[in-house]
Amino acid sequence: MNTQTKLLLLALATTLAMGCGIKKGVHQKVLNELTSTQLELDETRGERDELLGDRKKLRSDKEQLTSDKASLSDSLDSTSKAEAEASARAAKLAADMQATEAELLELRKQRVASDKRLAAFRVLTAKFKSLVDTGKLKVVFRQGQMVLELPSGVLFSSGQAKLSSGGEAALSEVLDVLKNFTDRRFLIAGHTDNIPVKSRKFRNNWLLSTARAVSVVLYMTDSAGFPAGKLAAAGYGEFAPVSDNTSPEGRAQNRRIEIILVPDLSELPGLNAE
Repeated sequence: MNTQTKLLLLALATTLAMGCGIKKGVHQKVLNELTSTQLELDETRGERDELLGDRKKLRSDKEQLTSDKASLSDSLDSTSKAEAEASARAAKLAADMQATEAELLELRKQRVASDKRLAAFRVLTAKFKSLVDTGKLKVVFRQGQMVLELPSGVLFSSGQAKLSSGGEAALSEVLDVLKNFTDRRFLIAGHTDNIPVKSRKFRNNWLLSTARAVSVVLYMTDSAGFPAGKLAAAGYGEFAPVSDNTSPEGRAQNRRIEIILVPDLSELPGLNAE
């Protein structure tokens, strides 16, 4: 029998005792039991409320633990992601450093090759100083190539492709220096101005410029002893001017023979000569 039931029975017994005229002592005893039962009920209610509070707190603690677990999981995921990103950045940095080192090495090779070509250019300029000073020759560095420019007027008569006696003499002075570079390859290029050629032998400036280049090549092989396999001839006509064709001075500069020192591919980084 629970406390609530006992309390109800005692209350009923008290009511009956009062109605039936039960003795005062008996009545007092019932009241005492009723009071004691009420106290037990109050205590039970207190314990129940405390249990309910504990239950509520446990539920709250459970929810907090669930939330903390979720937060911890998110934090671990975030940490793992951050570690992966850091690892990827480190790998990229290492790759970039390696690429940079390779680029620096390539730049150093290019610098060495450039310095070597520049040194050769200075040597040639010094050796050709007398010809340069008299205007018979110009030494230039164009598109990474060393170029010796000889005015066509010094080598050929107007509209002709055969070397003049004065032209052979001027060319011989140049070739005496170039003999020190017979291990190099040379491209002989003929150029004209844009005035149409007046010759039955040559239909246009292209043919004239090519014939002049061939004449120089033949003189280099036949008279100066240059290896034929190291030489090539090309005619550009009026299509590669170095000056404006609107003035006599400009046209004179465009009428020229170029002796181009072909770069040795072994000197160029990343390339191998065959």
